[in-house]
Amino acid sequence: MAGSTVGSTSGAGPAGGSGPAGTTGAANRGGAAVGYRPSATMPFLAEFRRQASRRRTQLALGFMVLLPLIILIAFQFGSGDDDRDGRGEFSSLADLATSGGLNFTLFSILVSASFLLVVVVALFCGDTVASEASWGSLRYLLAVPVPRARLLAVKLLVALAYSVLALLLLAGTALVAGTLRYGWAPLRSQVAAELTPGEGVLRLLAVLGYLAVVLLVVAGLAFLLSVTTDAALGAVGGAVLLWILSSILDQITALGAVRSFLPTHYSNAWLGLLSTPMQTDDVVRGAISAISYATIFWSLAFYRFTRKDITS
Repeated sequence: MAGSTVGSTSGAGPAGGSGPAGTTGAANRGGAAVGYRPSATMPFLAEFRRQASRRRTQLALGFMVLLPLIILIAFQFGSGDDDRDGRGEFSSLADLATSGGLNFTLFSILVSASFLLVVVVALFCGDTVASEASWGSLRYLLAVPVPRARLLAVKLLVALAYSVLALLLLAGTALVAGTLRYGWAPLRSQVAAELTPGEGVLRLLAVLGYLAVVLLVVAGLAFLLSVTTDAALGAVGGAVLLWILSSILDQITALGAVRSFLPTHYSNAWLGLLSTPMQTDDVVRGAISAISYATIFWSLAFYRFTRKDITS
């Protein structure tokens, strides 16, 4: 082996020796090359830039910017009074959306939270490891060598960073576009009195923060599926389908108290952040539930990945 060859050439004994040769021998006895630091492998920024160059990242983030503009155009072309009589509750929501930039932002979040944001988060977190396995590049990353736990941690952090970025892009674009079109007005909703623009911004930031926490469940589930399959589509689709299944079960009142243990039971608790005064009981319960589920899923993902045979 290389370690024994270096040792015999330098004349260093078992205790090592002075100078570069002795240092090399000690490093080889530790199982690593000179200068190798596991914490320096696979930097976060390098992986972030790598994922930024992928087409799915560009399309997902681009759609987050495009969606509020599509809604804005739809309001422009559908602003006639002919259809308003038959739209019921949605009509009142649309009326609120066109009453100011903050209200337009709230409407964009409302129509995106139940499905679109779930798909985007599942895409970023479910595709990150499974796609490497499907391309056959995962084993080469580990052969660098990158420690398995570090590889998984960096990929998870990058996926979460892009998920948060997508949420901010959606809200930021809606706020800018809505303000330019409808002006800067107080925040109004069906569950609250009129809020000043300053307080409205704080309420929207609280809503975004809670949504980010709730979506950790999707991130954890998609990430767990990503390390158990080589099919990225299966990981993404599986996470979305299980979230939808949980949402359907939550509507079945016959389940009683069991529903409170479903990961989607408190997914709409962010509406309490818009009430006057704010209702935070379900928000706290939802945050605890989401963090608990996400921690379990991520723990299972790390346990599975650090022990499985990587063949692709």
